[in-house]
Amino acid sequence: MRKNRAEKRAIISDPIYNSKLITKVVNGIMIDGKKGTAQKILYQAFDKIAEITGKDAFEIFKQAIENITPQIEVKARRVGGANYQVPVEVREERKQTLALR
Repeated sequence: MRKNRAEKRAIISDPIYNSKLITKVVNGIMIDGKKGTAQKILYQAFDKIAEITGKDAFEIFKQAIENITPQIEVKARRVGGANYQVPVEVREERKQTLALR
C-alpha cells in the first residue's frame, strides 16, 4: 500500500481555447513527445468541423464529450459468496477520463 496519496499534477490550459480538456486530448494524441504535431492535428480537425457545420468546433467537441460521458458504472460487490454488480455514481474526474479513452 501507498504511504501517502499521490498528488495530482497540474495541467496547463490550451493556448488557443484556454481549456484543460483540449490539453488532455492533445496529450492523448501525442506520440514521442511531439506536442506541436498533436496540436496541429487537433486544430486542423477543429477547422474542418467548423467549416462543415458552420458552428464553433470547440462547442461541438464539448457536446460530444458530454454525450459519451458515463453517469454510473457497475462495481463488483461480494456478498455471502456471490458477486453482485452494483451501480455506483462516477466521480467527475473519472467521468472525463473514461470519456476521453
